[in-house]
Amino acid sequence: MSSNSFGEIFRLTSYGASHGKAIGGIIDGCPAGVSIDLSEVQLELNRRKPGQSKITTQRKETDQIEFLSGLFDGKTLGTPIAFQILNSDQKSKDYTHIKDSYRPSHADYTYAVKYGTRDYRGGGRSSARETIARVAAGAVAKQILKQLGVYAHAYVSGIGGLQMPPFTNNIDFSRIDDTIVRCPDKLMAEKMIAHIDSIRLSGDTVGGVITGVALNVPAGIGAPVFDKLHADLAKAMMSINAVKGFEYGGGFEMCTRKGSEVNDLFVSEDNLVSTKTNYSGGIQGGISNGETIYFRVAFKPVATIMRDQISIDNKGEEVLIKGKGRHDPCVVPRAVAIVEAMTAMVILDHYLRNKSTKV
Repeated sequence: MSSNSFGEIFRLTSYGASHGKAIGGIIDGCPAGVSIDLSEVQLELNRRKPGQSKITTQRKETDQIEFLSGLFDGKTLGTPIAFQILNSDQKSKDYTHIKDSYRPSHADYTYAVKYGTRDYRGGGRSSARETIARVAAGAVAKQILKQLGVYAHAYVSGIGGLQMPPFTNNIDFSRIDDTIVRCPDKLMAEKMIAHIDSIRLSGDTVGGVITGVALNVPAGIGAPVFDKLHADLAKAMMSINAVKGFEYGGGFEMCTRKGSEVNDLFVSEDNLVSTKTNYSGGIQGGISNGETIYFRVAFKPVATIMRDQISIDNKGEEVLIKGKGRHDPCVVPRAVAIVEAMTAMVILDHYLRNKSTKV
């Protein structure tokens, strides 16, 4: 398995599995001399960790991060930053009943075919617990971007059939963490929480949508032809567990419109170029144009449900899969931190491709 690194200059290589000793990573290419607030890094991990509320898995992990190298006196050294987060609440026995079986819509079968073996305990490397390394690296990237005046945000904009209106610049990002579902619209958040809870009580799961936003990204970031900014954002988001769709700007809805309705007209005021509208989602020709970058990420329902399902085992024989263990009825609220992290890493990596290695 050689595909465990992400990024070209600001690069994360992660390791670990759901029921292993630890999850960790190495960040390479981080500029030197940047102040890093470790408490802010821990806060980001807390936003992703399990056991936060009644609508998340009840696995209890402190997710306390330990930095092993690359930082000194609160600043980056420019050398590799190594970190780890110990796993402490594994219940591997919850998975012994499926060690020879293939759970519906999981990676059990595909991992077994590709590698000839698999870690059945919580999915091993295919578990979403792997994403904790992304959040740690993204927390570092977010702090570097913040010093550049650039911000990465994400919020839950849809759960099941409950959907917020399309993105506008009127979103109050300070309200995202006011509710356990991480939706900035309080009334919609209450409906979403009630819906997730009802799904949980029925033994089922539900999916949703996260809207990602990058503010104040300077024009000129992105590298055609194959390293377009939106292409790398799409790859970043599609690499997250349970993601089934990505669109940026006006997205699929633009397919129903005429060019005269969705063309972003340029204007100039005080020698500053901008656009009257932003159907392009802040990116044109694969390069940022200075407007707000926004996109939507679709998450499928969690594959593990607390209901019996028919599947097959590694001998091809029919088996009954019983839902056991501790699982999210909806992964979307916890994934907000992951979407923000991947956004920050992509934006910073592209920024560094165009600039020197010192901020």
